[in-house]
Amino acid sequence: MAASLWRAVMGSSSSGGDDPATGGVEFWHGAERAGWLTKQGEYIKTWRRRWFVLKQGRLFWFKDPAITRASVPRGVIPVSSCLTVKGAEDVLNRQFAFELSTPTETMYFIADAEKEKEEWINSIGRSIVQHSRSVTDGEVVDYDSRPQPAPKPKSEPAE
Repeated sequence: MAASLWRAVMGSSSSGGDDPATGGVEFWHGAERAGWLTKQGEYIKTWRRRWFVLKQGRLFWFKDPAITRASVPRGVIPVSSCLTVKGAEDVLNRQFAFELSTPTETMYFIADAEKEKEEWINSIGRSIVQHSRSVTDGEVVDYDSRPQPAPKPKSEPAE
């Protein structure tokens, strides 16, 4: 799904800064997190090592870590569409595995070490919270600012 969405939006490839699929994110510098992960393919369920970049609510992946302005990501996941990110060793029966779930699919990744897995889960989780559209400002209810009913008068005990 993420890759097919990416291809549909990509159409013709252009540089990342102007490309609508990248959301104008300058992925080639200043990443919130970047590193190698092994990702399961969308159609052919083989495992491929890819360079991942998390920046401004998007998780990009590339074949090579030498990223420039002219680089074209192999795929991108807008984290605002993600519901959960959590460990998945028990699901895949593989060490350092984690999963990223959207309403329509679950994607699996494998880090090189436990610490890296935890750092990716924490970074992606933070990004999901920061970029989530599940609650808009118009939907937030401030219970402290609503008018409160007047307190009921206390009845005096009978003597």
